[in-house]
Amino acid sequence: MSRGSMTYFPPPQSSRRAPRMHLPENTPAVLRLPIGWRIPGRLHVVSVTGGLLCLSKQLSQGAQAKLMFVSATGPVLGAVEMLSPVPGGLQPFKFTTLYEDDRRRLCAAIQMSQEQNRREHLQIEHFSAR
Repeated sequence: MSRGSMTYFPPPQSSRRAPRMHLPENTPAVLRLPIGWRIPGRLHVVSVTGGLLCLSKQLSQGAQAKLMFVSATGPVLGAVEMLSPVPGGLQPFKFTTLYEDDRRRLCAAIQMSQEQNRREHLQIEHFSAR
């Protein structure tokens, strides 16, 4: 997988949330820690600013790692910072760095998901009106 020359740094907190994609519970993801450990998990929600993972081992707030998962538009690899774990074994994270090609793939996957959700919603409305 080639890396684009431009790096994308997610913007600091803004008043508007980034579009997000809810993933099937079986979407695998892997965290690679600086010490070489790999921690498998499942990606539940993702946006270009961060997301929510279910990990086999929760990490401390502030832990740095590389996150890799495969989206509908291809693999995505980004540097992340772990946020404070939440109940239910879930751990939020924020992207600290994404290469431009990874950001584009993630944005395209999120857009595809949103379009699919809109189509499904329209179909439900259409059949409910009958």
